[in-house]
Amino acid sequence: MAAHNRRMSGKKGAQVGSGGKRRRSLEGKGPTPPAEMRKGHPKQRAAQAKARRAQGGRRRGAGKSAAELVVGRNPVVEALREGVPATTLYVQQFIDNDERVREALKLAADRGGVHLMEAPRPELDRMTGGLNHQGLVLQVPPYEYAHPEDLVEAAHDAGEEPLVVALDGVTDPRNLGAVVRSVAAFGGHGVVVPERRSAGMTAGAWKTSAGTAARTPVARATNLTRTLEAYQKDGLMVVGLAADGDTELGDLDVLEGPVVIVVGSEGKGLSRLVAETCDFRVRIPMPGGAESLNAGVAASIVLYEAARRRA
Repeated sequence: MAAHNRRMSGKKGAQVGSGGKRRRSLEGKGPTPPAEMRKGHPKQRAAQAKARRAQGGRRRGAGKSAAELVVGRNPVVEALREGVPATTLYVQQFIDNDERVREALKLAADRGGVHLMEAPRPELDRMTGGLNHQGLVLQVPPYEYAHPEDLVEAAHDAGEEPLVVALDGVTDPRNLGAVVRSVAAFGGHGVVVPERRSAGMTAGAWKTSAGTAARTPVARATNLTRTLEAYQKDGLMVVGLAADGDTELGDLDVLEGPVVIVVGSEGKGLSRLVAETCDFRVRIPMPGGAESLNAGVAASIVLYEAARRRA
């Protein structure tokens, strides 16, 4: 009899005091909540960002770069032709007045706002640290960087979805200038560069931008990873370009919404922390077999795809 009781105690089935848990587990969980209420959904991020914007203002300004000198006859003439901002043109006393000197003087005078200063050669030698200035030195004022949050705010003020490019480890000013030009061409709202180990808005970057730097803001981030995380909280999806990315560019639907495109250097690509922060790591298909593209070209391709989808 005792053995029989032990077999009965191991019998499967509902237990006393279960409270109907099994029955409730079979019940439905109700309708799917709207996108704005689903954790991690882009629309929820955007809704939260809109609420934060309604509560208060943004920080403005992220400081200035150092003043820059363009040295030499050809570089000075090219900078003036391309509309690089300038405050003063220094001309050596008793300089040989060739065609380039005459053009530099005319361009500076026609532009207005550029002071013409005559200086003895020893003074120009001192200013340039002994560089071969050839009697012409152009002073470029410090570039005033935007704050990363300003780019998003400007997009919302215009009633548009933010489209921003961030550069990670891109040190060639010409690549920065090319990206600025592409952002302007495809309706983007600005470029973000890290404060360290990155190209800045030098005269070379300005020249490569072909004047678009005058209307396309460049923001400087103290820490790029934290800036990207702040963008995510603002509702932007972070898309990093990587040769081994698990998503192909043509399949990336998030380009239609608020997005920041992160481009790394041609050699090293994205840094580890930045790559880990990205919501998507995207590859550009290259049937021709090239291993990589420089930052300017890669950014242009993705910006074109974003503009096509948004149109």
